[in-house]
Amino acid sequence: RKDYVKKDSEEKDRVEKDFVKKGNKGAKKEKVANISLDIDSNMLDTNPLFKVYKAKSFTDNDIVLHFMILSLLQHSDEGESFTAEEITEFLNEKYGKVFEQQTVRRKCNAYLQEGLLASRKSGNKLKYYCDLSLYEAIKNIQGLADALKLFQFTDSLGIAASELLDCMDEENDVFRIKHSFFVFTLDDEVLLKIFHAINNKQQVELNIKSVKNKTERKERMVPLKIYVSSRSGRRYVCGFIERIKRFYCERLDGIYEVKELGEFSDFDKTLEALKRNEPNAWGVSFNNNGTAHIVKLSMTIKVEEPNEHYIVERIEREKRGGKLSKTADGLYLYEALVFDANEMVPWLRTFIGRIVDLKCSEKSIEYRFKRDLDYMYEMYDIQ
Repeated sequence: RKDYVKKDSEEKDRVEKDFVKKGNKGAKKEKVANISLDIDSNMLDTNPLFKVYKAKSFTDNDIVLHFMILSLLQHSDEGESFTAEEITEFLNEKYGKVFEQQTVRRKCNAYLQEGLLASRKSGNKLKYYCDLSLYEAIKNIQGLADALKLFQFTDSLGIAASELLDCMDEENDVFRIKHSFFVFTLDDEVLLKIFHAINNKQQVELNIKSVKNKTERKERMVPLKIYVSSRSGRRYVCGFIERIKRFYCERLDGIYEVKELGEFSDFDKTLEALKRNEPNAWGVSFNNNGTAHIVKLSMTIKVEEPNEHYIVERIEREKRGGKLSKTADGLYLYEALVFDANEMVPWLRTFIGRIVDLKCSEKSIEYRFKRDLDYMYEMYDIQ
């Protein structure tokens, strides 16, 4: 929008009309600008948001030093390394450019962290060199390029695959993904820190900003697993919170900072406890209204056999920890024990028209389901 500050009002109106959607919010009917990205994912050969990580701001000195330092180290003899002082002198002599030694050292250390350079100790001095062993190795692995082309779409931290493809000078000319949740790559920096904490069995402090009401809070958690929704692509960190003695899932897109607090001594035992609890978790909730009990839900559906056997097959695929049994010709009983039956309601609604009976030990679930039906009858004027 900054590009249009000095434009005439008609031109600004056209841009706003084409790219900014406005809707009514709440009872006050306030106009709110909703920014959306409309991209057909099955036409993409890579995730366009990877550029967020690859783009950097830089000064004139940054870009000059980038090419000069890498040129020196890449064309030096194998095994040769240089101190920051030696690199500074070489640049001054060869290019006639005067740089401060501290500036060169800072740039080399930055590249060290990025993995562009490696270092070794020589006495009390740190020497830098360009390690091309990984680059040479990945070029010679048969089939790696195709694996990376697929990995960048189908797994977390796909940016790593994209970076390796850049190193190999390869582009994706093989795969297209129909349903790709590419927007969640923006959470990958947080995800990487959580993976690091899980790998090292660490407790962490999460700085969280609520996606709904924008309030901020801090939470101490022992991260154990990452859950990914196959329907929406949304990712959650599942962990144990000692404060409430419960397993809890936090949306990754609401976390903006992760701080490691040290090793958690009971990590393995807690992870095993999570695995025992997982069969009773329908989604990402491990409690029902703050209580510890498990809710029992049963649903009887009517199926016209054999023409509608695909309904039975679908329930078998999607039943998760539940059990499906045939009670009579055309009648099937689905039973499940879950922590939070509220998560099941959207799935249960997809069987409206086939449900013969629905029972739940948490009566509010039955009430909610029947209330939704009443709303639907009213909406469509069904008596």
